[in-house]
Amino acid sequence: MRIAIIPARGGSKRIPRKNVKDFFGKPLIAYSIEAALKSKLFDRVIVSTDDEEIATIAKDYGAEVPFMRPIELSDDFTPTIPVIAHAINATCKELNEVEAVCCIYATAPFVQAKFITEAYKKLTKTQSDYCFSATSFAFPIQRAIKLQNEKVEMFSPEHFNTRSQDLEEAYHDAGQFYWGTPKAWCEGNPIFADKSTLTLLPRYLVQDIDTLEDWKRAELMYKVLQDESII
Repeated sequence: MRIAIIPARGGSKRIPRKNVKDFFGKPLIAYSIEAALKSKLFDRVIVSTDDEEIATIAKDYGAEVPFMRPIELSDDFTPTIPVIAHAINATCKELNEVEAVCCIYATAPFVQAKFITEAYKKLTKTQSDYCFSATSFAFPIQRAIKLQNEKVEMFSPEHFNTRSQDLEEAYHDAGQFYWGTPKAWCEGNPIFADKSTLTLLPRYLVQDIDTLEDWKRAELMYKVLQDESII
């Protein structure tokens, strides 16, 4: 059995009601549910929430809400792994009946079924603990700068004269989905570690949505991608 778990608590602070806020005619969470269903990989698509409105909307779009998430796992400081572990334990009698679990964030309108499928294949092929979505940095991180007392300082001054093409490429979490074995989730194994691998997404399909500025940028990106028939 393969399970998709979409964590979606109700207490978003920077963008109130973010998970169900309208994004191009649909609640934001709908995009994640639809991508999971479209992949046809999952025996169950489950939303983990503490919020009745989110639960109702999730069901309307075809997801299950077999439990309400407890308060102690619904605050601003609860990390993702315990939430997924709770959902696995709340829905499965025996851990060995689950082959793989994919956490799909509720705030990922650019998520696509084909990349979820690609990552699942990579997880099984490499026998990793996790396979997650990532993308490359647009600028060499070795040439990053910081501001100290209004003065500029390089993070890696030894690379001031290094050509960009000679610097190692770096990647970052795309914030869309995370495949993992049930054992890795339930034991709390770290995702960004040497037992993980990643599936690369093009940068134009990656946008975190944490602030109102992020939301506006996501809207602009989505409009262009929609006009170009990319999504």
